[in-house]
Amino acid sequence: MHRRRLLQAAAAFAPAVLAGQVWAAPAAARTRLLIVFLRGAYDAANVVIPISSDFYYEARPSLAIARPDPARPDAALPLTADWGLHPALKDSLLPLWAKKQLAFVPFAGCDDLSRSHFETQDTIELGQPLQGRRDYGSGFMSRLAAQLAGVQPIAFTDRLPLSFRGGAPIPNMAVNAAAKPGVDDRQAKLIEQMYAGQALGASVKEGFTVRDAVYGSIAGEMTAASRGAVSPKGFELSARRIARLMQSRFNLGFVDVGGWDTHVNEGGAQGYLAGRLGELGRGLAGFADEIGPGAWNDTVVVVISEFGRTFRENGDKGTDHGHGGVWWVLGGQVEGGRLAGEQVAVTAASLNQDRDYPVLNEYRAMLGGLFQRLYGLDQRRLEAVFPGVGPRDLRLV
Repeated sequence: MHRRRLLQAAAAFAPAVLAGQVWAAPAAARTRLLIVFLRGAYDAANVVIPISSDFYYEARPSLAIARPDPARPDAALPLTADWGLHPALKDSLLPLWAKKQLAFVPFAGCDDLSRSHFETQDTIELGQPLQGRRDYGSGFMSRLAAQLAGVQPIAFTDRLPLSFRGGAPIPNMAVNAAAKPGVDDRQAKLIEQMYAGQALGASVKEGFTVRDAVYGSIAGEMTAASRGAVSPKGFELSARRIARLMQSRFNLGFVDVGGWDTHVNEGGAQGYLAGRLGELGRGLAGFADEIGPGAWNDTVVVVISEFGRTFRENGDKGTDHGHGGVWWVLGGQVEGGRLAGEQVAVTAASLNQDRDYPVLNEYRAMLGGLFQRLYGLDQRRLEAVFPGVGPRDLRLV
């Protein structure tokens, strides 16, 4: 056993062979990177809120989060003069922002305009040029792992995600299953019986009927869009376990969190999206706390989603499939407390196709610049991770 461990340790720092030449891969033993994929396309405009935009308040009469106001607990939390944060993240992520350990990159995403959950998720996880044939056996995180020495990757997923396909075998393990609805069918029937024959009886029964109809119309798409990802509540419950594993053993991780497809009754400061954000924020804060100050200083968490959502709310008080979004970067060494990357004033004229955020910060270039800073990857190795695109340094770390 002792000899096997010595051989494994030696292999971790051995030079790699590429095209017949021996070269030393950059060391990754101390750096920890976790990608959190919000499957279903979260509504970025109601999380990092363009508070200086009058157009935002015109476009979202029922969904808009009020401008910052210390007297209103449901108002946006001020980040800068132009941007605010959803109040559900006050106790979890705002402290990280105050410590300059959290940055946001607005107008981020990929050039895929299909607005299909599946197409765009695949595009991002593969990290390959849109033009040409896709290689579904080569994900960008697997290619990143191949460029590093001392890396111990893991996917906290039920199945190996596309981003980790190809290359050396990578372990995966599922985290907590999706949380159950607050009121199940048995409880609903009991409540209906309690109100039977009373003045509210018909309303209660109709309420559950409408709930079931709405759930039935969107549950199938949301489940499919989530691709088996853990729920935000499941992530909240599992984040500390993920932190312990990344503190002691693994240093390159991926986890996906589903439930972000908000076509109907999205809610504003309260409601469906607010609830999911609260769970996600507590999970991320718990991860940072559990991994400990020392390891947190060597950890970067990147929160991504396949695309944003339509800027204008729809007739069902929700939002539909969009384009650009907002990506998050957290960690002890993050140059945070700021909005990074190219930005534009949020007006009707600045929307992509008059419906959603444009993509001004292409994700492969953005991640390439981050990987360059984290791992010291040169242009040749970055090209192996993201072929056909140069890195863009947003000074995130």
